[in-house]
Amino acid sequence: MPKKWDLKKFILSLGQTYTRKLDARVLNLLSEIAESASKFANDMRLLQHEKELEEPFEKGQIGSSAMAYKRNPMRSERINSLARHVITLKMDPSITAATQWLERTLDDSANKRICVPEAFLAVDAILILYANISKNIVVYPNVIQTNLRQELPFMATEEILMNAVLKGGDRQELHEKIRVYSMEAGKQVKEKGLPNDLVDRIASDPTFGLTKEEIEKALDPTHLCGRAAKQVEEFVEMVVNPVTEKYQDFIQDIDTEVKV
Repeated sequence: MPKKWDLKKFILSLGQTYTRKLDARVLNLLSEIAESASKFANDMRLLQHEKELEEPFEKGQIGSSAMAYKRNPMRSERINSLARHVITLKMDPSITAATQWLERTLDDSANKRICVPEAFLAVDAILILYANISKNIVVYPNVIQTNLRQELPFMATEEILMNAVLKGGDRQELHEKIRVYSMEAGKQVKEKGLPNDLVDRIASDPTFGLTKEEIEKALDPTHLCGRAAKQVEEFVEMVVNPVTEKYQDFIQDIDTEVKV
């Protein structure tokens, strides 16, 4: 029979039922897809809250029934909701596989008829939403730049410290001063809603021996991200591109239309 069906793999030891470990493996794989999609959706929701990214928003779409100005991340929220269901479903076949009797019994039948189809259907919906969002993400570079500039002085403190030490400063003393100035600047931002003035505080302290211009030069984000940009390029080239090229025809046929 396996030869007639041209099966590459088949189960050698088989009785009335196959081992339910197979169901557990299938749902575990579906759960892993749901987990990755849910992580993506969480990040989208966080960045949309920061107004840096945004889901596609259809003409006539209502963002919130209560607040007309809002654009809720409805697709990402739906991915999280469905993914949560799939992740919990993976426990069903695992428990079944662990509790089967001797040569295996049929107490899994009703359970399997629910959890396996639901997992496939839910993941199918997740992937449609995933494709729809990723294909139409809206990016707001100016907001990203504003948020980045607000946090850069804190992120660049190690670079500022090293530059000051190169000019003869005592690292231990300067580290303590940066710690104190950072706490004070943080209070300005969080308690008073004022701009981050850490650069001004450091520049006005002669112990550091740095001008404001020299400190601003250290705040170049391209200088602070290490190999991040190169790592992204390498990952896309070595991992993403081979997969998208292999399944190019399939990708082009995917219908990403979502009714919201």
